[in-house]
Amino acid sequence: MQADRYILGRRLQQARSLLQQNKPIERSLSDIATNIRESSARLNSRKAALPLPTYPEELPVSGKREEIAAAIIGHQVVIVCGETGSGKTTQLPKICLELGRGVAGLIGHTQPRRIAARSVASRIAQELHSPLGQAVGYKVRFNDKLSESSYIKLMTDGILLAETQGDRFLNAYDTIIIDEAHERSLNIDFLLGYLKQLLPKRPDLKVIVTSATIDAERFSRHFNDAPVIEVSGRTYPVEIRYRPLGKPGFMAKEIDVPEDEDDLELLGQDLMGVKRKARIESRWLQEDEEEEAIEEAILDAADDLLRLADGDILVFLPGEREIRDVADHLRKYQGRSAKLRHIEVLPLFARLSIEDQQKIFRRSGTTRIVLATNVAETSLTVPGIKYVIDAGLARVNRYSTRAKVEQLQIEKISQAAANQRAGRCGRVSNGICVRLYSEEDFKARPAYTDPEILRSSLAAVILRMAALRLGDVADFPFIEAPSSRLINDGYQLLQELGAVDQQRQITEIGKQLARLPLDPRMARMILAAKREHCLREILIIASALTIQDPRERPMDKREAADQAHRKFADEQSDFMSFLKLWAFYEDALKNKKSNKDLLNQCHQNFLSFLRLKEWRELYHQLCEIVDEMEFRLNEKEADYAQIHRALLAGLLGNIGFKDGEAETYLGARGIRFVIAPGSVLKKSRPKWVMAAELMDTSKLYARCVAKIEPDWIEPLAHGLTESHYSDPRWDRKAAQVIAWERVSLYGLTIVPKRRVHYGPINPVEAREIFIREALANMEFDTKAPFFAANKQLIAEIEALEHKARRQDVLVDEHVLFGFYDKRVGQDIFNGASFETWRKTAEEGQPRLLYLTRDDLMRHGADAVTEQQFPEKLLLDGTE
Repeated sequence: MQADRYILGRRLQQARSLLQQNKPIERSLSDIATNIRESSARLNSRKAALPLPTYPEELPVSGKREEIAAAIIGHQVVIVCGETGSGKTTQLPKICLELGRGVAGLIGHTQPRRIAARSVASRIAQELHSPLGQAVGYKVRFNDKLSESSYIKLMTDGILLAETQGDRFLNAYDTIIIDEAHERSLNIDFLLGYLKQLLPKRPDLKVIVTSATIDAERFSRHFNDAPVIEVSGRTYPVEIRYRPLGKPGFMAKEIDVPEDEDDLELLGQDLMGVKRKARIESRWLQEDEEEEAIEEAILDAADDLLRLADGDILVFLPGEREIRDVADHLRKYQGRSAKLRHIEVLPLFARLSIEDQQKIFRRSGTTRIVLATNVAETSLTVPGIKYVIDAGLARVNRYSTRAKVEQLQIEKISQAAANQRAGRCGRVSNGICVRLYSEEDFKARPAYTDPEILRSSLAAVILRMAALRLGDVADFPFIEAPSSRLINDGYQLLQELGAVDQQRQITEIGKQLARLPLDPRMARMILAAKREHCLREILIIASALTIQDPRERPMDKREAADQAHRKFADEQSDFMSFLKLWAFYEDALKNKKSNKDLLNQCHQNFLSFLRLKEWRELYHQLCEIVDEMEFRLNEKEADYAQIHRALLAGLLGNIGFKDGEAETYLGARGIRFVIAPGSVLKKSRPKWVMAAELMDTSKLYARCVAKIEPDWIEPLAHGLTESHYSDPRWDRKAAQVIAWERVSLYGLTIVPKRRVHYGPINPVEAREIFIREALANMEFDTKAPFFAANKQLIAEIEALEHKARRQDVLVDEHVLFGFYDKRVGQDIFNGASFETWRKTAEEGQPRLLYLTRDDLMRHGADAVTEQQFPEKLLLDGTE
């Protein structure tokens, strides 16, 4: 077996080493021989039980299977380019099985999403006439359905990435299929780079990359001109029609959409429902006398299509708010057309409740118009679609390295995305795709969507690479290398978290962070929670922030949902609401009468049972990991300060200070943000806050916010703060030079004014002040004999100066400063250090610091003596 080869090879090397040292190896060799026999027996047994696949002739990929099989035999990497519906996802693993792959090691088959991994595994198992979990299994987060007899393993690309930490050479696999590579997620791009480095070390490993777009040449070049096999996809032709909005010659008007106080959930993953940027390409057209509303255009296009023939329509829109607007418009005006009068309007977006999503897959016999975001482009296949209406826009998440925040904006989709959308019709019959923009506009668009790696924070990727010792991220073979600005930004965040040092080497903290399957910020909270004795609470909150919010707000019951969720609110912190929600769910689990009763409780409180279950599974997974790291959960309930100090350790860049009457907060690096609608802190607006996320739409919004104390920040920001000092001065009572210190973090003042000892900060300047004020000006309380003697001598010369009625006898302070400056040690800047130095110095030179008359009298005043000004005169015998 492939997985045994490395281990057995190492053991043979150890035996060879023992032999060279003349040590007995008979027992060791006997054990190795036994293991080899057992491994060979397993291999033969798997070979004998290898399923014999058959192929559905109606799938285009079936007609290419001999060409694909020959390419796999002759090359280490093969690129299969097939449009949606070609059958490549389900048939490629079977082609590999027929070649004898999957025997010595598994056929690993990655999917971008969990739902796809499960459904594809089920489909392939069905076609191989094997129960799911036997010949074909899957592994996704929290769910593992595999057995010793499995040949094909479906999984998310994130699972395969996680396995690289324990199996760097991927010895568990003899074949790896990276499906849907055109999506170019961070995980996919990292895996493709990792595999390129791995292939020379694993010549037996076969890699198949599939893509649904014509961008296969890029993948081919990445793998040294690997062969590309194209497979047709659509079973029916699709006609493309262009129907641009508005009238020729009219300009689109920029509009202002009011903020919706009820749209907290829209500030989550997709952040819809907030004011839009006033940008021509990103505007959402509003009906007026000059331009056509997009809602009206969709209504009109749908009416035209249904007049041709009945069939379901899939409409692509940029976000949830737009879906709601179009749905309201369709329901309001559908009575104008006989064809539209009885349609069913269904929304589809990622944050939609599970119950509402299932409506898409239940056929009712009524003509349906499905209003979807780009989740329907690749993630979910909506059945029975005959027509597509494409608005040509999508919300795209881009990371700003300047402001260190996510920016979610509406942008024009690429040509590849537009073609992908068109491909969603024509599955059941000839299809028509209506694009609500011109053909010239289409041709002017970029060919492909920017991959995630070019528009995301790279901190998590860099941390994983550092933990795997893959070298400098700038040298890693990405398909498209990220910019140096993004790389530097990733390192900056990891330095903020203490994960890498100034030399960009991974630290012990970084190694611990890499063991946690979370965003590095969330992982950092967990490490801080150990110190703060609030690990249980932070594991609950961190796992909640990682999944989709289990609180649901159905489009038609938003007020009722808000009322139900109010009991979970905390007046000081949105984070604390997760703890209240957790307690509610735990109590419901503990006291449930039946599973149906539990589901009813979730439904009554507008909570997603599946997301609550996912939350609980992630929490327990994290508990297992921290237990392996020898962290212990706190038994005593943690207080507000403990919990929020731990959270703050991962969110130092997301703090804000309210510096005026307006609703805005001043944040790190000069940014300004407002608290998102629906937050418990939206109206109270405390002086200092931190946020789980900052997202830029038309404003920069802070999501999931909590009140914090500024005193918490500085201890957590060690090495990140900047101090500015002013007004250094001598303090006689403290016998040291003091100054005012102002402390800032990323330009945000966190300590406005604090008295500090200036000596260690600026020893040179502090020494000068000490000598001038304490010694030269005699502002020093000391019992040193030299000081008293010098003071007496200066007093005598001042008296002489007074008698002579001259102001030029005693030298000025600059001369006195020079006297002490020549003698006092260079590292002396306060009373304590001076006394220590003086006692040692005077042992060798007792009168080192004693002034003389010559030192104190100006040149030219030496003629002025006490004899000239005696205290008494004897005149004619009378005193």
